[in-house]
Amino acid sequence: MALKQISVFLENKSGRLAEVTKVIGDAGINLLGMTIADTADFGILRIIVTDYEKTMKVLTENRFTAKMTDVLAIEVSDTPGGLSHIMEVFCKNNINIEYLYFTIDRRSGKHLVILKTEDPNQALAMIASNGLTALSSLE
Repeated sequence: MALKQISVFLENKSGRLAEVTKVIGDAGINLLGMTIADTADFGILRIIVTDYEKTMKVLTENRFTAKMTDVLAIEVSDTPGGLSHIMEVFCKNNINIEYLYFTIDRRSGKHLVILKTEDPNQALAMIASNGLTALSSLE
C-alpha cells in the first residue's frame, strides 16, 4: 500500500515556511518527513504527517494550496550502496522515479527513501518481488 504525502505550494518569500509549519504544529500534527524544492517564485513543500485528513483541513482553512498524492516508503540499508541497490531494481524494471527524499522510521530507527512514481501499484508489486520492504504508514 502506498503512503500519503501532502504537497503544499508556497510563495517564495520570507516567513511562509514558518507559517505553514506553525499551522501544522498548532493543530497537534507531527511532521514525519519533509522536503522542499523552490523556484524563483514559489516552493513545493512535501510532507509526511501523522494525520493526513486533519492536515489537509487545517491547511485549507488557512488558505494554503495543498494536494495529497501517493508515494512509497522503502527501507534502505544504512550502508554504502544501499540506495544504489534500490535504484538498480527500479532501473531493471523500467520504473521511473519522479523525485525522492529520505526520512527515518521513528518506530524502528531504519532509514527510508520516500519516492514518487507514475504507477505506485506497479512499483509496489516490483518492490515485493525483489525482496525490498515498503511501509504503508510511518505512525
